[in-house]
Amino acid sequence: MRVSALADTGRHMDGDGEGEEIGGVLTVDDIAERFRQRLMDARPRELERGVTLVGPHRDDATFWLNGLPARITASHGESWSFALALKLAAAQLIREESKTGDPVLILDDVFAELDGARRSRLANAVHDFEQVLITCAVVTDLPEALRHDTIRIEAGTIANGETDG
Repeated sequence: MRVSALADTGRHMDGDGEGEEIGGVLTVDDIAERFRQRLMDARPRELERGVTLVGPHRDDATFWLNGLPARITASHGESWSFALALKLAAAQLIREESKTGDPVLILDDVFAELDGARRSRLANAVHDFEQVLITCAVVTDLPEALRHDTIRIEAGTIANGETDG
């Protein structure tokens, strides 16, 4: 399976519904400069309106799977894998650039949506983060490697005051 994510195509929209077509391959420096300029240009309008008009939350991104847009071709597990890959990439970036340590990873019942191979790969990807909080409705969805220090909660209380693992 070949997976790629491209942010070099699509349309960037600002808060006025105006946008610019972005095409070609941009370097990180090109993107940073364009973003800085857009932030400066939008600042007066943002202050006037009290809302953020420019940023990645306004951009469309297309993810590709085997040469086709993932939004129409990815399976449920593949879609979850894309979302988790973005979350883990953000966590890794914070990890590398932060002076205060690893971010806390919160994974809310994600293992139920993944097949065994994806569960195992995700467990390997998060095993060395300082704090990982994982919820799951079915304990067998959680890979064995992550079952240590398990706390069982029933009806909002810690069951029998015990931990599994």
